[in-house]
Amino acid sequence: MEEKEFFELIKKDGYVKAGSPMHQVMHSLADRARRITGKMNDGYRTPQELRALFSELTGKKVDESFNLFPPFYTDCGKNISVGKNVFVNAGCCFQDQAGITVGDGALIGHQVVIATLNHDLDPENRASMIPAPVVIGKNVWIGSHATVLAGVTVGDNSVMAAGAVVTKDVPPSVVVAGVPARVIKKL
Repeated sequence: MEEKEFFELIKKDGYVKAGSPMHQVMHSLADRARRITGKMNDGYRTPQELRALFSELTGKKVDESFNLFPPFYTDCGKNISVGKNVFVNAGCCFQDQAGITVGDGALIGHQVVIATLNHDLDPENRASMIPAPVVIGKNVWIGSHATVLAGVTVGDNSVMAAGAVVTKDVPPSVVVAGVPARVIKKL
């Protein structure tokens, strides 16, 4: 199976059977991502070098305004899209097989996790996965150690407090906090 077919199927099918050709492509993409993130995370890199490596990782040229503080981890990379003036702080983990879109002006704090896969709840199929994309709106601020789970869309200008676990969509212009995250303030 080719990567293009994999990404088409992951959007359409909504299920990755353990051991399937799709699952094998996921492992291939993970190997590639580890090679590139290994370069990103191995010693000092200039902002220009990091943008070049991130562009290689995603297969899309990132804007000159993009900024990343390593280390950065992903198990795919090719399904990440970032806008202008995006900042990703140190220690973030993006699991992007189903797609992560980050809007212009987003700030992503230390050790944020964005996950686009869930495992099947049936113990006999536990290694199989259910993908769902994550969309982060414009001017969103995600606090340190927050987790954004599969299928979540975060509205423009919203804030996720440090340590929040975001399990459902976040409306625009609010602050969410807690586990699971809930709206605590309107902006």
